[in-house]
Amino acid sequence: MGSFDPLDEFQERIGYRFHNPSLLKQALTHSSYTNEHPEDTIGDNQRLEFLGDAVLDFVAGAWVYHRYPQFGEGQMTRLRAALVCSPSLAQLARNIRLGEVLRLGRGEEESGGRDRDTILGDAFEALAGALYLDGGLPAVTSFAEPLIEPLAEGILKQDADVDAKSRLQEWSQAALGVTPRYRIVAEYGPDHARTFVAEVLLGDKVAGQGTGRSKQAAEQAAARAAWTSLVEG
Repeated sequence: MGSFDPLDEFQERIGYRFHNPSLLKQALTHSSYTNEHPEDTIGDNQRLEFLGDAVLDFVAGAWVYHRYPQFGEGQMTRLRAALVCSPSLAQLARNIRLGEVLRLGRGEEESGGRDRDTILGDAFEALAGALYLDGGLPAVTSFAEPLIEPLAEGILKQDADVDAKSRLQEWSQAALGVTPRYRIVAEYGPDHARTFVAEVLLGDKVAGQGTGRSKQAAEQAAARAAWTSLVEG
């Protein structure tokens, strides 16, 4: 009996078998692994992540366009952004247990990297990039659409695609007589995939914090956190 190969099981789980298995292995390789294993020739997943980011943006946008013909441009844009934001991609990665097959450096492994949103979201994008190179757009579409549908339903049910900054501003001006202010307090990651951390202040008090792949996305996440804490909490 042959030995168990977690990558074989993973490919069964996602419903796609790679013609070029090295693409899959690269998609699952975090830079911390290549830093600790300079002899490894596969390379890390950052370039695939860059490609996958663009491919997922298109696939999600096309799916929203066809799935919701009644939506205007603004609604489509908000839903697409909510589908491909870092927390959503991390959730999709968890749904396919992507963390189990990541190649991480020892330090990243010990610090909980297998369940970190940024690592999972980036790896999900890299996987989409690898699928695109191995099987073209149909491979990405077949993989992503079944994952996107329940996520979209949840987002719409929770109104998570609503412009959180506008909603918070309307409430804070009416209830508190103040206008929210935003500030970027940190940023990290490679130049092509920066992650930003934003805070929203109501008066002098920090009301919420959020992260995102752009300053605007981080501010929206901070506004959602403030809304959940102040209004729904």
